[in-house]
Amino acid sequence: MFRKIETELKDWHRKKCRLPLILRGARQVGKSYVVQKIGNELFENTLIIDFELQPSFCQCFESLDPQKIVNRLELMTGASINEGKTLLFLDEIQQCPRAIMALRYFKEKMPALHVIAAGSLLEFVMHETDFSFPVGRVQFLYMGPLSFSEFLLNAGEKKVLDFLDNVTVEEGIPSEIHNKLLELFRLYIVIGGMPATVHTYLETHSLSESHKIQLSLLQTYQNDFGKYASKTEYKYLQLLFEKAPSLVATHFKYVNVSNEIRSRELKVALEQLSYAGLINRVFATSASGVPLFAQIKETRFKILFLDIGLLHTSHKMNISELWEKDILQIHSGRLAEQVVGQQLLTLGDFYESPQLFFWKRESKSSSAEVDYLFTSGSAIIPIEVKAGKTGRLRSLQTFMKEKQSPLGVKISMSPLLLDHSILSLPLYMIDQLPRFVSNLAF
Repeated sequence: MFRKIETELKDWHRKKCRLPLILRGARQVGKSYVVQKIGNELFENTLIIDFELQPSFCQCFESLDPQKIVNRLELMTGASINEGKTLLFLDEIQQCPRAIMALRYFKEKMPALHVIAAGSLLEFVMHETDFSFPVGRVQFLYMGPLSFSEFLLNAGEKKVLDFLDNVTVEEGIPSEIHNKLLELFRLYIVIGGMPATVHTYLETHSLSESHKIQLSLLQTYQNDFGKYASKTEYKYLQLLFEKAPSLVATHFKYVNVSNEIRSRELKVALEQLSYAGLINRVFATSASGVPLFAQIKETRFKILFLDIGLLHTSHKMNISELWEKDILQIHSGRLAEQVVGQQLLTLGDFYESPQLFFWKRESKSSSAEVDYLFTSGSAIIPIEVKAGKTGRLRSLQTFMKEKQSPLGVKISMSPLLLDHSILSLPLYMIDQLPRFVSNLAF
């Protein structure tokens, strides 16, 4: 299975002045797989230390001296660790905080050794008040579920992907290709972007088998709750995890989870699910300039689930709806807002933590809201997820006028079209957004 992040890993491998890498992302998004794949392709040998399966290896990091660490690892594993030839992969590194601390010394004293670490629950260690992280001595890469373009590539649709990579607004998209891509996008929504689910479908062509994997993944995440929550917190996590799919793309209010539990307790649970990568918060911003994060309102946010396939599985949706109905009409458009947000999260730099924002102006005389914002340089591009050809775009136009935005984007099931300064982008072309913004907004 190919992942775009492989290109970044190959570039990192070639650099002379490299830092140890830490791969971040939720459990089961493919972190270990992609590191092992790169290890097999580019190195003579890969030494994998999984601290969750082999906690005894933590003893090798009692000393923070890289040479002593390497010596002990070689003695315990019988493997050779050679600079420039060996990839040292420290998996589930959150289980061994001293191994995290040791990364800075690998940079300082053994910079020629390729070291990659990964951890599904690493955020919990990083937010502990007494933990000192090796800032400036390591580099982060962020990973999530497969994007639609990654799904197409692995499904053998490279020609379709090449077409999308080169199509222009002037050329447009022939109706037969448009319809084919809409069907493929529906399939992506049903399967989702979790690697195990995608792999199972591509191997078996069975939606039933891929659905079983989705159920198993949901159970795996719930089984993890005990690793980072007390018995009291566990029930709040369980409740929020079950409620989250129905709260996606709505203004999040703790009372909608439960009116019997204090918001303080649910806030902790929400932060924990966010640390685990199971939920992404989309913050409201005044969008007065970039960076957008500088103007957020921390108490005003929406949530997105990790993956569209897991969302509808958790929500026990009827799959036939996804095949037959207008995607943008299902659950009042919240399903579409989830899948659009999930795709937008994949568009940024792999070295930056992905973050989404929306804009809302509250006024008794004139309220307005834009689903998502995309930045390109100093330009802020508003994005609306709208059903139908005649969907009103008052909020989009209000934002463009107030913020002097050079381009607005409507994402729908309609074909590719530019109408004055409004770009209508089909759902299946979200991956192409940066290219069109670059070509049309400047």
